[in-house]
Amino acid sequence: MKGKKKTVKKKNATKLYFNTETENAIVEFCNSECKKTREKLYVSKIKRSFDKLAENLIFIHSFHSETLPYDILKNDCVSFLFQTMHKFDPSKGSKAFSYFNVVAKHWLIANAKKDQKRRRTSVSLENFQNLSSSDKSTIETYEKIISPERKMMIKETKQDLQDIFKKIEKRISSENEILCMKAIIEVFEKVDQLDFLNKRAIFVYLREISGLNPKQLSIAMSNIRKHYREIVKNDKYNLIFR
Repeated sequence: MKGKKKTVKKKNATKLYFNTETENAIVEFCNSECKKTREKLYVSKIKRSFDKLAENLIFIHSFHSETLPYDILKNDCVSFLFQTMHKFDPSKGSKAFSYFNVVAKHWLIANAKKDQKRRRTSVSLENFQNLSSSDKSTIETYEKIISPERKMMIKETKQDLQDIFKKIEKRISSENEILCMKAIIEVFEKVDQLDFLNKRAIFVYLREISGLNPKQLSIAMSNIRKHYREIVKNDKYNLIFR
């Protein structure tokens, strides 16, 4: 009695997180000049694919760590992909998946290297007793004194940033971007009153103040960053950072 032939079901292409629909949406995004159309395409057909792409790369290659939490790392990677979308040229024949897979992987590798360097050059005060006598002496005698020149630079930078914030407010019209911008300004004005400040903490502060969820906040911040870069590039500001 002949055995029954096993049938292998083909994977449904529509179930893939980066499929033909995603490819077409990215091409349409790159060819469109309408902000609302691009935002709709990104939120409805592209963002989920970028999320999954970043998630897979992070877990497959173990990019996350104690100093690089998964959620923050993934959000930053997806934001970077969004910012680089305009660089993708469909006419060159490369597939969007291949292109953004390489871009995301290179960004994650570069970010991991920065984190390793930061950890090598940082000293944990929790292990104070295990430090060398020289390091202990440096820490105990260290005084944080800001020079008059540095104070002047900081003051000018704050004024420049306030000017930039006003220009950004005039450019944005999306409700989410307006809420995000108001939250940024509030954090900026109360920065000296905040107990703990790092990239993750700032993201949490902005989320609480704006009332936006992580996805909405990430998209709004990406668009605001674009306006910031355009303004800084076209105008002359004495910023400490750019």
